[in-house]
Amino acid sequence: MKRHEIEHLIRAAGAITDSNEIIVIGSQSILGLHPDAPDSLLKSREADLIPIQHLEHTDLIDGVIGELSPFDETFGYYADGVDKTTAILPDGWENRLVKIENDNTNNIVGWCLEPHDLMVSKLYAGRDKDIDFVSVAIDADIVDIELIRSRITMVSNNDNMREIVINRLGRIISNLKNRKTSDL
Repeated sequence: MKRHEIEHLIRAAGAITDSNEIIVIGSQSILGLHPDAPDSLLKSREADLIPIQHLEHTDLIDGVIGELSPFDETFGYYADGVDKTTAILPDGWENRLVKIENDNTNNIVGWCLEPHDLMVSKLYAGRDKDIDFVSVAIDADIVDIELIRSRITMVSNNDNMREIVINRLGRIISNLKNRKTSDL
């Protein structure tokens, strides 16, 4: 997905849900702060969106601009209507959201996760594609490892998972170091 495509989804989601603010909570929120992120971070055809003013309208997003909709068939990308429980995020994440608002969003505000908060969410999800996403972001120097570690400690009510998540981050760092050493 490219920056103009996430802007299009923000505009469309705002129009369908009668919301003037949309949160982009999934991987494509990287486009908020990094519109020129590495292509390997922009593979996804979908964006997870939360209509702030009308949470009850998430099903409209799925129906009108969701997967296999005429919108998806026309443009080649789509949105999933989700809620705030979709991702595990560090405390204070809502205060760190990155704003997208321009003519292409029709001045509907898109709030994207701050990249370090996004990395924490990916580490907690722990799927292979999420681990790869974090690895690429670290390798591309668009996130700071120590800030990710700090944000992991800011996740409430997940003490039992924290150690697992910190170990996931450690394995990513180790794999990146090993790869760089073998490249020499």
